[in-house]
Amino acid sequence: MTTEITTPDGPVKAQTPVVLSASRSTDIPAYYAKWFMNRLREGWCARINPFNQRPVYISFRDVKVVVFWTKNPAPLLPYLDELDARGIHYYFQYTLNDYEREGFEPNVPAVDKRVETFRKLSERIGPDRVVWRFDPIILTPELSAGDILMRIWTVGKKLRGLTSKLVVSFVDVSVYRKVQLNLVRDTPFFTRENVISAEPTASQREEICEGLRKIRERWASEGWNLEISTCAEVEDLDRFGITHNKCIDDALMLKCFGHDAALVEFLQTGKLPLAQATLFEAPAIPIKSVDRRISLKDKGQRKECGCIVSKDVGMYNTCMHFCVYCYANASRKAVLNNHARHDPNSPFLVRKRATASHSEVASGLGLAAPGRCAQHGMTARSLSV
Repeated sequence: MTTEITTPDGPVKAQTPVVLSASRSTDIPAYYAKWFMNRLREGWCARINPFNQRPVYISFRDVKVVVFWTKNPAPLLPYLDELDARGIHYYFQYTLNDYEREGFEPNVPAVDKRVETFRKLSERIGPDRVVWRFDPIILTPELSAGDILMRIWTVGKKLRGLTSKLVVSFVDVSVYRKVQLNLVRDTPFFTRENVISAEPTASQREEICEGLRKIRERWASEGWNLEISTCAEVEDLDRFGITHNKCIDDALMLKCFGHDAALVEFLQTGKLPLAQATLFEAPAIPIKSVDRRISLKDKGQRKECGCIVSKDVGMYNTCMHFCVYCYANASRKAVLNNHARHDPNSPFLVRKRATASHSEVASGLGLAAPGRCAQHGMTARSLSV
């Protein structure tokens, strides 16, 4: 749906999503929390369509849920009270890997500091609303499948009881030349000849999944019932008790925010009530079984992605973590140029240039690598516009 909003340039048509994604393509909590809150207060934001270079406007009028994707939510924590006061529901996809020795994530805080932030967040909003991601799983000649399992075990012990779900995925290297080049150029572990070995083989995946099964069972025996899922992986891993995930998850929204009658109606019918009741007037709506709900799968994402429809407010080539496995940045130079043009008071995450060629816009928005968006290890079919 669309509505008309007023901008400094006059009235324009704006899209009206119910669910915001913030963001698959950059770390908004870590680097752009102030900008996001400013836009929330204004009630709208804008982004450039990378294909025709025209602005796309997004109204927050109907927003019920925000899904935050991050490796460092600390800068957003001071704003949680305001989000609550505004009646905005939210949860976090929190990527907490341990690649410190390898230097794969050069600008993320130390593991112990991220664990402490995870603890603060979970104690503030509850374990169901902080999803732990160890994502993507990447190997080196010195980092084996067994080593990865030990790191998941070690981090997991520190997160015991602070989350209800662990999401994993396996890095894709063979089909992404940019990632191959990054791994060869930016790490000491790979050459052109062996870089594909960063991607776990079938037998290594089997070892990792079997290890995850044992870890989950051990923790369950100790009273921590952690669900383990994969993000946009084709392979069926049910034999290990590993499920396919929905990162933008209607079931989780119903579990955590089922008291919001308008949201429940949207998740079951795909439409908000014509006249939304106030918080105190909202009648209870029975939650239907899955087979009786309309499918809200996001058709803009790849087939294996289980996410429901949402609108992403991020932008490629703006994440300053500089993770070596990232699919969302075309180059460090593009990120630094865009970050220098960021204005927290602008409707756009990056200020528009007065003039720009199509190639400049394409480079700035990451069009050199369409089809993936993985600053957190997530996968996507295409850039949502």
